[in-house]
Amino acid sequence: MARKLEGKIALVTGATSGIGLATAKRFAAEGAHVYITGRRQAELDAAVAEVGNATGVRVDSSKLDQLDALYEQIRSEKGRLDVLFANAGGGSMVPLGDITEAHYHDTFDRNVKGTLFTVQKALPLLSKGASVILAGSTTTIEGTAAFSVYSASKAAIRNFARSWILDLKDRGIRVNTISPGATKTPGLVELAGPDVAQQEGLLDYLASRIPMGRVGDPNEIAAAALFLASDDASFVNGAELFVDGGQAQV
Repeated sequence: MARKLEGKIALVTGATSGIGLATAKRFAAEGAHVYITGRRQAELDAAVAEVGNATGVRVDSSKLDQLDALYEQIRSEKGRLDVLFANAGGGSMVPLGDITEAHYHDTFDRNVKGTLFTVQKALPLLSKGASVILAGSTTTIEGTAAFSVYSASKAAIRNFARSWILDLKDRGIRVNTISPGATKTPGLVELAGPDVAQQEGLLDYLASRIPMGRVGDPNEIAAAALFLASDDASFVNGAELFVDGGQAQV
């Protein structure tokens, strides 16, 4: 059986753990050569070894000069990019009343600025019919206590997809958003702090809010990303694909 991304060149940002790492592994297993990025070299090297058919580049997606260097390397080594998953980002929980300017800038730089310039600077390399996937969140349509800045940043991501498909319609480039629900990743459990009991308590609480009765696994999000990256989704454009066990659907 033919692999879904055979011969494709893919980039997954923020791919040293969690959803990004699971997606990079899935893309490589389906035949793509995958460039992966991360901010810490040791974790990046470990991820490259785990993914297999991959090239790791140390990049902070909010730093434009580092994005320039990344794309120059891809251009010189492969000459094109067929799949881009702008996954890098994150946030922390701070309630209204305690939000600082530094917190705002950190969240929007990582999620909004980073995603914007990751995609914009990739444009010269993107092949006709390329797939761009943006990392959204169920917080785009839900209210979440102490998470308003992160949620607002992800709502901006959702509109990027809607608007960019109009900017790119003459190139046949598809742009979609994948919005996971609660998924057991290091980034999620760390929101509860270092205490293991508190982390398990958070996961149990989140599972109680999901109709399927459990949190997601990163491999389940990766499977959805593979769908959007592949020709199976050739007429899917500007969509927000919720992979949330029904969390935000009820």
